[in-house]
Amino acid sequence: MNAIMQTPEPYNEPIKGYMAGSEERLALERELNRQYETPIDIPLIIGGREIRTGNTAQVVCPHEHGHVLAEYHLAGAEEVGQAIAAAMAAKVEWQRLPWTDRAAVFLKMADLISERFGPILNAATMLNQSKNLFQAEIDATCELADFLRFNVRFMEEIYSGQPRSAPGMWNRVEYRPLEGFILAVSPFNFTAIGGNLATAPAMMGNTVVWKPSSTAILSSYRLMELYRRAGLPDGVINFIPGHSSIVGDPLLESENLAGIHFTGSTGVFTRMWRKVSDNLTRYRSYPRMVGETGGKDYIFMHESANVEDVAVAAVQGAFQYQGQKCSAASRMYVPSSRWDELKPLLLEEVAQLRIGDVRNLDGNFNAVIDERSFDNAMSYIERAHAAPEAEIIVGGGGDKSRGYFVEPTIIVASDPRFVTMEEEIFAPVLTIHVYADDNLEEMLDLIDGTSTYALTGAIFARDRHIIRMLTERLTHTAGNFYINDKPSGAVVGLQPFGGARCSGTNDKAGSHLNLLRWTSARTIKETFGAPA
Repeated sequence: MNAIMQTPEPYNEPIKGYMAGSEERLALERELNRQYETPIDIPLIIGGREIRTGNTAQVVCPHEHGHVLAEYHLAGAEEVGQAIAAAMAAKVEWQRLPWTDRAAVFLKMADLISERFGPILNAATMLNQSKNLFQAEIDATCELADFLRFNVRFMEEIYSGQPRSAPGMWNRVEYRPLEGFILAVSPFNFTAIGGNLATAPAMMGNTVVWKPSSTAILSSYRLMELYRRAGLPDGVINFIPGHSSIVGDPLLESENLAGIHFTGSTGVFTRMWRKVSDNLTRYRSYPRMVGETGGKDYIFMHESANVEDVAVAAVQGAFQYQGQKCSAASRMYVPSSRWDELKPLLLEEVAQLRIGDVRNLDGNFNAVIDERSFDNAMSYIERAHAAPEAEIIVGGGGDKSRGYFVEPTIIVASDPRFVTMEEEIFAPVLTIHVYADDNLEEMLDLIDGTSTYALTGAIFARDRHIIRMLTERLTHTAGNFYINDKPSGAVVGLQPFGGARCSGTNDKAGSHLNLLRWTSARTIKETFGAPA
């Protein structure tokens, strides 16, 4: 190609309004009804082939767990071996393809989402993961398209980074894909994360074996349909849902494991890292470990804060998608001088949440993902009910007879180390500690030391000196730090996302930093004269 190519300028996908009677609303309603009323059979997809093992499990609606959306086939050790072989075979031609051709595939994916595939992904995400309309739109349509478009630009920027050359020589760097396959392990809570975990390494010339969460199979399968429509070659991304206990060991023991792209619990990532360490002598190279894990995310309110802003941010940050975001606010520190103002505003905001089925497009609060999540959330709420140092000021109930519904719950804890202030719950539970205004330093120590996580955090203050002091004092408490905003809602291309400590490797999804992890640079020096 006798040209230095430039990719299209990336942009953030606009969020549709879904007004009553609008074209996008009617299209989504039709797609919701189609997917709800038409159960499907979901195979493994390995090397472009559909494989049905006969060992199946059901895909259900969390808000109506008796309704089956699909049956999906589970991979076993044999299929894992096939997926690894398919990824290694596809790698030969995929890594040779000019980067511009790879870029075109992913840009086409983004345009397909914008033009006609958005309702399909949104409906699958709403039904199988119990997201309301706007949470699904932001996730499965907007954020996924953003990842694809911005990652293409980040890829171009990485490849453009070249060293200086001295007289008589030409120095250059090529960014090779890693030597082997990438294992992508994705969570239930964001369709876009599942898409990014697989496509980011693939964009850089790698091939992928993808194990999606068992509670997000429908949207994950729809992603595989999208990839095929966009022209992604067979075997570049291989889809193997299955039990971790069965598929995990063969994947982690393969000599061709080159890297792991993971989002999920801290415990699972720690076990994977330990397993990789045990297997180091098996591998052709040290596997890249990229993980975004848990969080115990905080809001800290200073006495100078705007109380109305805090109320809105707290309820949105804690209860959007039922608190099932790794960035969700789950602990909050409020000065006693402002508590009487804040409390009624919080209760007023919570009262506006409408609980129900996702097919009611005017609702905004739905079910938690499964029975295990429901039972875990209720166990913490029950401990708060029984504890003299805790008071539930709103919510505190749950019902799993039809769907896994946990009420949005706010606990006020007199003990800043009460269990719900310290442990990750991943549910619609926010715990507040009201502190004495003159006890600021102790509260900052608590924020830093209470949790092993360091994913997101937010401070609210109007005093600029306080904002500067808090920003410096809380440096290591959050990889994404928000000033006068809720601690969730990072946008690709604007706020690179990731945390440290037990929250992960902080490789910043939504930036060039993540893509760099899927390359292995080779420096080339060409001498034009006689060697010195």
